[in-house]
Amino acid sequence: MAYSSLEQALQDLERTNQLIRISEEVDPHLEIAEIHRRVYAAGGPALLFENVKGSPFRAASNVYGTFERTEFLFRHTLKKVQKVIALKADPAEFLRRPLHYAGAPLTAITALPHRVRRNAFQTTTIDQLPQVVSWPKDGGAFVTLPQVLTEAPGSQNIMQSNLGMYRVQLSGNDYVPNREVGLHYQLHRGIGVHHEAYNRSDQPFRCSIFIGGPPSHALAAIFPLPEGLSELTFAGMLGGRRFRYQRTDNSVLATDADFVITGTIRRDEKKPEGPFGDHLGYYSLEHPFPVMEVDKVYHRKNAIWHFTVVGRPPQEDTSFGHMIHQIVEPLLGSEFPGVKEVNAVDASGVHPLLLAVGSERYMPFREKVPEEILTQANHLLGKGQTSLSKYLIIAADDHTSKISTHRIGEFFQHVLERIDWRRDLHFQTMTTIDTLDYSGSDWNAGSKVVMACCGEPLRKLATELPSDLSLPNGFHTPSIVMPGVLAIGSTFTERSKAHEEVAEFAKQLEVSSLDGFPLIVLADDPQFLSEHLNNFLWVTFTRSNPAEDIHGVRSFTRDKHWGCSGSLIIDARIKPHHAPGLEADPEISKRVDRLFAKGGVLHGYDS
Repeated sequence: MAYSSLEQALQDLERTNQLIRISEEVDPHLEIAEIHRRVYAAGGPALLFENVKGSPFRAASNVYGTFERTEFLFRHTLKKVQKVIALKADPAEFLRRPLHYAGAPLTAITALPHRVRRNAFQTTTIDQLPQVVSWPKDGGAFVTLPQVLTEAPGSQNIMQSNLGMYRVQLSGNDYVPNREVGLHYQLHRGIGVHHEAYNRSDQPFRCSIFIGGPPSHALAAIFPLPEGLSELTFAGMLGGRRFRYQRTDNSVLATDADFVITGTIRRDEKKPEGPFGDHLGYYSLEHPFPVMEVDKVYHRKNAIWHFTVVGRPPQEDTSFGHMIHQIVEPLLGSEFPGVKEVNAVDASGVHPLLLAVGSERYMPFREKVPEEILTQANHLLGKGQTSLSKYLIIAADDHTSKISTHRIGEFFQHVLERIDWRRDLHFQTMTTIDTLDYSGSDWNAGSKVVMACCGEPLRKLATELPSDLSLPNGFHTPSIVMPGVLAIGSTFTERSKAHEEVAEFAKQLEVSSLDGFPLIVLADDPQFLSEHLNNFLWVTFTRSNPAEDIHGVRSFTRDKHWGCSGSLIIDARIKPHHAPGLEADPEISKRVDRLFAKGGVLHGYDS
C-alpha cells in the first residue's frame, strides 16, 4: 500500500503485530536509545514512544529494524522499482523483454514530485522536539534520520534539488538555542556541491530539513542513485505516492513530513559539531562544520519524531544497506564494467572494507595474475560511494568456486588461499578516507590498499597453531580466527616504537612454520577476534591505516612496490589517536530494565 504518512505506516505495522506502543514516560536523554538498542538486538518490533519526557511529540524508532520488516513496508513497490533501475542500467532490456518491463516507464513518470498549495502545518521550536541523545559522550541532541534538501543558486527546479541524509545537531556546544543547528556533511556530498556554488553567489543558501513522513523518504535520502534519477522521484516510486511539496517563505516544505526545519546555511561560518556516537562503533569527535540559522520549525498535527540509534554495526541502518543491494545491484555492471559483485561490509562499518568479485579476461592464454581486476579496483576507488573504501579486496571470478562477497568467511578463505603478498598489494598513500574513520594519519586523511587475487590456490590454510611458534616479549595469546587467520595479543605503546616492535616481531616469525597463516592480526584482545567473524571484521578494518599498520614477514621494497614473502601482519591494536569506542551507561541500562521485566511492555524483547 502507499503510505501518506509515517503514522499510516506505523498503523500498518501494528495491524500485523510488528509494532509496540510504549505509553510509560521515557527520557530522550540516553534512556530511549538504550531501549531501542536492546529491542533491535533481540530482533524486536518497531517502537512508538507515546510519552517522551520534555516534549509534546511522540517518537518512533526501529521501523526498519529487520530486513523482513523493511521489505514489508515496500512490498507493493519494490519489484516495480527494481525494474526501473534495471532499465536505467540497460535500456535495451526493454526491447528484449517488453512484457516484463511494460509498466516500468509509467512507474517513473507517475512518481514525479507534485507541488501542492495546502498548508496544514503548525509551528513549534527546536527545544520542543524530542531531544534524543544516544550515547553518554554525545555533544547534544541529534536528528538521526534527517532528509536535508537544498537547491542550486537561482534554481527552483525541484528535480535538480539534492536530498541527502546529513546528521543535524539540535543542541549543545556553542549553538544558540532555538536559533542554530549544526550540519555534518563533507564537501564531496551533494549538498557540498551546492555549498561551493553558493560560495560563488550572493544569494542566501536556503535549506530545509524534513523528519518523518512516509518511510520511503528517509531511504531516498541515503540511496546512491544513478545519474539523472532524482531522490524525490525515487521516494515517489518506492513509496507508491508522489513526493508532495510546497514553497513557503522561500523554503521547500515536504507536506507529508512530520516536521520541517527551515533556515539559511551560513556559508563562511563553522562551529564545533559533535562528538557523536557513529556507525563505525566509535565517537566521531568534535570538528568545525557548517551552521544553519533556523527560521521556522513546522510540524503536522499529531506529528511523530522518527529517529534511529547508530553504533557498532549491525544496527537499524544495516537495513539501508540491504535495500541498496536489493535495488541497485542491476546497475553494477554498467557503473563498473567487469565487476560482478560488491559488498561494503556492514560489520566493518561499511567504508573501511569493500569486497568485490571481478573479471579477469586479459590475455587468458598467459599465466593467471591480477591484471583486469586492478583496473576494476581503480574504478571502484574512483567513483561514488565506493571511493570511500579503505581496504578493497577483489578476487577474479574463476567460474568454478562460485565465490560471493556476501559469504564473507568463504570469500576470505578463497582470497587467502590464492593471494601472493609479494605481488598483490597496491597502496594509495597520503589520500583521503572517510571523515568518520579515525584510524588515519589525520582527520579525513590516511591511506588505502587494494588486495587482488586470481588463479589457482598457492597454499593450504592452517587450522591449528604450529608447534614451533615462538613469540617475543609483549606478544601473547595466539588465537585462530578462521582458517589462515591468526590473531595475536599485544598492547600499543607509542608510535615512535611501534614499527620497531612489529619489525622485531616479524623477524622472529621468520623461523616459525606459518605458511598456513597468510594473515596475522595484532589486537588488544585476540580472543575477542576469534569469537565471531563480525569481531574480526570490526577490529581489523576499523583500527588500522593500511600504509602505516600493514607489516610483513620477510618484507621488501622493490621499485617503490612493497610486499612480503611471508605472512602479512595488520596492526589493529587500539592507538592513542583513535576515537574512543561506544559504551552504554550501565545506570541507564538498569533504569530501563523495568520495561523488559516480567509484566513490562517489552518483556520478551531483550537480547
